Amino acid sequence: MLKRTRSLICLCVAAAVSSPSVTMANTLNLPEIGTAAGSTLSIDQELVYGDAYMRMLRAGQPVVNDPVLSEYIDAIGHRLVSSADDVKTPFTFFMIRDRNINAFAFFGGHVALHTGLFLHAHTESELASVMAHEIAHVTQRHLARRMEDEARRSPATIAALAGSLLLAIAAPQAGMAALTATTAGSMQASINYTRSNEKEADRFGIATLARAQFDVNDMPRFFGRLADEYRYASKPPPMLLTHPLPEDRITDTRQRAQNYPPLRVLPSIDYHLARARIVARYAGIKSNAALDWFERTAKKAKADIAPSFEYGKALVFLDNNQLEEAEKILTKLLSQRPNNNFYLDAMSDLYIAQKRPQKAEEMLKKALKTKPNNAVITINYANALLEGQKYESAIKILQKYTHDKPNDTNGWHLLSEANIKIGDSKEDLAARGEIMALNAQWDKSIQLYSQASQLAALGSLQQARYDARIDQLLIQRDRFLALQ
Repeated sequence: MLKRTRSLICLCVAAAVSSPSVTMANTLNLPEIGTAAGSTLSIDQELVYGDAYMRMLRAGQPVVNDPVLSEYIDAIGHRLVSSADDVKTPFTFFMIRDRNINAFAFFGGHVALHTGLFLHAHTESELASVMAHEIAHVTQRHLARRMEDEARRSPATIAALAGSLLLAIAAPQAGMAALTATTAGSMQASINYTRSNEKEADRFGIATLARAQFDVNDMPRFFGRLADEYRYASKPPPMLLTHPLPEDRITDTRQRAQNYPPLRVLPSIDYHLARARIVARYAGIKSNAALDWFERTAKKAKADIAPSFEYGKALVFLDNNQLEEAEKILTKLLSQRPNNNFYLDAMSDLYIAQKRPQKAEEMLKKALKTKPNNAVITINYANALLEGQKYESAIKILQKYTHDKPNDTNGWHLLSEANIKIGDSKEDLAARGEIMALNAQWDKSIQLYSQASQLAALGSLQQARYDARIDQLLIQRDRFLALQ
């Protein structure tokens, strides 16, 4: 969905790649250290910190608010989580628009992937291996455990330690200085602790990967390719700064992968569609370069992923207003897979660009009968209604959507616009207040809700709702400020 999506982003904790293992779960001989962080930070406290950092990241980094990509990585992530050990928190998966290879995890089950990761991962299993590694960082509470380790050697507060650790992961050069500004011995201890975490995340990650029926060999394969590519680089990517790939680590994952029975994993068309979408829209390259990449890569690819390259070209044509070319491709793709959300989303954009929102509405309404409440179809449907000037209908759908997915800024942006169209300033202010809160701009959020309350009828239920939300925001603001 091109339209009104707004890129925002994060300030997180980096992580690396992992490998799978089901039958080996009892042969890993890992130490019982998964709960060692309890004396420093509780699970509930981790959730509070995670929510706070996520809001800061949205405000400061280019988080990719793309419904189709979000749905895809969420599906892969939760497939892995369902196969992971020691899951104690909900998980949130999101993407950051950055061509550098990186992935990281932080408090409260938040896992971030750079779009650049898709440019280097050749298969879905390679992507999943990175995600499984990050999930292991969360389930084994590596960040909280590292905080406990630092707390033994530093008089800093938990808040200061949390901030410097997150900085160390998100901005390695600056973060390591902030984290270990004491002695060389302290720095070496921190590095050693990080290395042990990386190896543990690899071991747990590979077990998760195997249970989730991904190809475990793609972890050492991906590790080895990255190590070879950047072996002599003067400026390695962020992921290799925070998750170095010494030869013994690659060898260890390769040996573990060999202990699993061979598994034939077919190429994932959805992975390649996601990859094509990133090349077309989030790689920061010109249209001609993107089209050339699709042409060249398609010649070397297997036939079963060929539609992904056509899809990528269609997005480039669509984004450059070459609507006839885009329509030819998308019509063919959609006839082959009429319920595919990548295609439905693109065709919806096409109809709207052609000033035919009614066609998009009809198509998406039919799709919702097959997949009721699907987020991608629903947000596109609401957008089609809005473009077709059916504002009240769009508002009704968006009210439910924002209730079900309150952290998705797409819904709030559309709801704000729809209320502007019907002249409802109060609800527009409230929707914008929610966007401000999601970006940790608490005072601005409270101000917008206060304005909405002043416009509402005195003593009305609507005013009471606004005032109740202001009370909630004040509590959230105070809790947020107390973390600093």
